[in-house]
Amino acid sequence: MQEGGERARVRVMEPVRIPMPDGCRLAARIWLPEDAETHPVPAILEYIPYRTRDHKALRDAEIHGFFAAHGYAGVRVDLRGSGDSEGILRDEYLQQELDDGLEILRWLAAQPWCSGRVGLFGLSWGGFNGLQLAALQPPQLGAVVSVCSSDDRYADDVHYMGGCLLTDNLSWASTMFGFNSCPPDPQVVGECWRGMWRERLEGSGLWIHKWLQHQRRDDYWRHASVCEDYDAIRVPVMAVSGWADGYSNTVFRLMRHLQVPRRGLVGPWGHKYPHMGGPGPSIDFLGECLRWWDHWLKGIDRGVEADPMLRIWMHDRRDPLLPDTTGEWVAEPQWPSPAVQSRGYRLARGRLLPEQGGTPPDAEELTIQSPLSVGLFAGKWCSYAETTDLPSDQRLEDGGALVFDTPPLETDLQMLGAPEVELELAADKPVAQVAVRLSDLAPDDRATRVTFGILNLTHREGHETPRELEPGRCYRVRVRMNEVAQRFRAGHRVRLSVSSSYWPLAWPAPEPARLTLCTGGCRLLLPQRDAPKGEAPLRDLGQARRAPAPVHTLLAPAHREWQVMHNLATNQVALEVVNNDPTLRLEDIHLTFGRRVQERYSYSNGRYETVRGEVVHERDFSRGDWSVHTITRTVLTSTRTHFSIRATLDAYEGDVRVFSRTWDETVPRDGI
Repeated sequence: MQEGGERARVRVMEPVRIPMPDGCRLAARIWLPEDAETHPVPAILEYIPYRTRDHKALRDAEIHGFFAAHGYAGVRVDLRGSGDSEGILRDEYLQQELDDGLEILRWLAAQPWCSGRVGLFGLSWGGFNGLQLAALQPPQLGAVVSVCSSDDRYADDVHYMGGCLLTDNLSWASTMFGFNSCPPDPQVVGECWRGMWRERLEGSGLWIHKWLQHQRRDDYWRHASVCEDYDAIRVPVMAVSGWADGYSNTVFRLMRHLQVPRRGLVGPWGHKYPHMGGPGPSIDFLGECLRWWDHWLKGIDRGVEADPMLRIWMHDRRDPLLPDTTGEWVAEPQWPSPAVQSRGYRLARGRLLPEQGGTPPDAEELTIQSPLSVGLFAGKWCSYAETTDLPSDQRLEDGGALVFDTPPLETDLQMLGAPEVELELAADKPVAQVAVRLSDLAPDDRATRVTFGILNLTHREGHETPRELEPGRCYRVRVRMNEVAQRFRAGHRVRLSVSSSYWPLAWPAPEPARLTLCTGGCRLLLPQRDAPKGEAPLRDLGQARRAPAPVHTLLAPAHREWQVMHNLATNQVALEVVNNDPTLRLEDIHLTFGRRVQERYSYSNGRYETVRGEVVHERDFSRGDWSVHTITRTVLTSTRTHFSIRATLDAYEGDVRVFSRTWDETVPRDGI
């Protein structure tokens, strides 16, 4: 049997149909060591809706082929209603999805080529349901690797942040709107493909409408949020993310709250697997997974238990104009770490003053009503670390914010954890929000955003029961920023920026609000890390490895663009995003496919009632004389009292439109 660094010969099983108790069959592709029937192996399951046959074919082969070459069964299953699986996909993380997942685990463990042990593996959706399935305690499950995921579906996911509606909610809903419009492959499912396709087009629904009906943390979001009971997870967990990703906070919460063997890894990457990611160095992530699987699924000592609990990329100097990053790996044997202590700063007009050893500044009132332009250069909430979607020089934002700077630092300051801001403030409207940003100011004044946080002030006492503000009344609130690791170099300054809006990263309040800060009650708390002298050198994480991808031809390259435009004649402002995937032909199955995406976030004359988000997805599949084309379009607008959703779905077979549907929905605003 092949172990460790030896490579086994691999064969691919496809198509594989996994039966569910209700008769629905899920499509799978399985990579096996050639001798697995005589020498059974553990299975590694990735269970997602992103089409193993085409859109994820190259990536899946590179990952699961690698696992198979090193003594595991790599298993990719399309969720019910996605790819070539039967049924309808109606929403994220429904109980049906989790029940199907449990059945898949039972089926895998019973196969003659499986040892009966299974690991769960996945990024984003697959990272989410890996944790969710673990919390259900299936006996077949031995360990989890969860990448770029969340334990809290309301407070720390693509939908809401600090009780504010994220525009990534629109972007992500539109992505799944596009995926759900795609047909199965006739080469796999046969003549029934049209019926399966029609069932999806009619039944998948408009997910953004569902999500906007739950604007506070209710039972809808509590379902499948593993933070409701961390103790339900009883298998070892490796949690992984990147600082440019939207989900890095989860790693720290899991390290704090889980009671099982666990490991956290946070690099400089965006929303990608670390062997594929940027900015900064990629690593031999699949090799790290093998160490994890070998230890917990095969009982082979790979030194996993000697690893530090947390391995973190400590950012050094960064240039907001360049996608590259510099830094170094540091480690913490436990979390929370005794090496991290809170350091306080008081806010004064334009200044951050250390609390220790200084005279408290005189209290004064500072006021801000930010223009809607604050946020146009914020980048994407969940960045893929493209050159386009990272935050730009924050001086482009700071003209519409209150800013507070430290003097130039006399020595390096190392920060690890979640900065917090305590604010004593009043608003002149019953619904308002506050955004806070922490930036590294270089000696040439370039401002690189380090982390940020936003809070819907109606959620100041929690996300379950929002309460409107009493205009003019002073409240004490705490805004927690995202976790971060950053070394501020001597000679640099730390800047805190406070604004009353952060569009288009977050949907603005119903109307402009003026915030008044009483600086006597305002503090910044930085998690300062006192690095131990002579930190032990860390194990090298290696160079990225993967298995070969299937033979394919690039017909059109990916195209990514972000443009901010201000038409001075009409006073219209827009952020326009192009996010086109490459068009590819898979030579072994003669399939050509592509995806084109345009997003536009705009407003006119600084008026809140003109704020608008629009996302259009186009998807194409063709083979010989068979061709399918779908177009989805979603527009989100708002008034002071309601959100408005208008959407269209058109599907074509060849030149003939075979399906068309229009949605026109309104949802009352619930303190958002």
